[in-house]
Amino acid sequence: MSVDFNHTILSAKDSQASAHFLAEMLSLPEPKQWGPFWMVTTDNSANLDYMDVDHEIVSQHYAFLVDDASFDAILARIQTGSLPHWADPGRRTLGLNHHDGGRGLYFDDLNGHLLEVITRPYGSGGWQP
Repeated sequence: MSVDFNHTILSAKDSQASAHFLAEMLSLPEPKQWGPFWMVTTDNSANLDYMDVDHEIVSQHYAFLVDDASFDAILARIQTGSLPHWADPGRRTLGLNHHDGGRGLYFDDLNGHLLEVITRPYGSGGWQP
């Protein structure tokens, strides 16, 4: 038996703009519309499907494992856009973390969802929170 993560739905006020923001920040393929969704597909074929809602959006967390070159490019886009970014999910410490011998950061998407990019899987270098 095999179990693979396939997709999740993210609430948005403007699903098209939100999907384009995510795709641009992570340098992923252009989002595609499918029914009420604007879908961003990751390199491992998981979809993040933005859907417009008319109610208050509850912030969710989405983490992406990237290589060092991708991290550098994402950080450059964050800095160019003057987007705040944090070393922790509580948004208390500005900047980067270096857990497990890698680098990580958190930033908000257009709807307040907390996006995380890391270069090493948690626990891979012995780091314990």
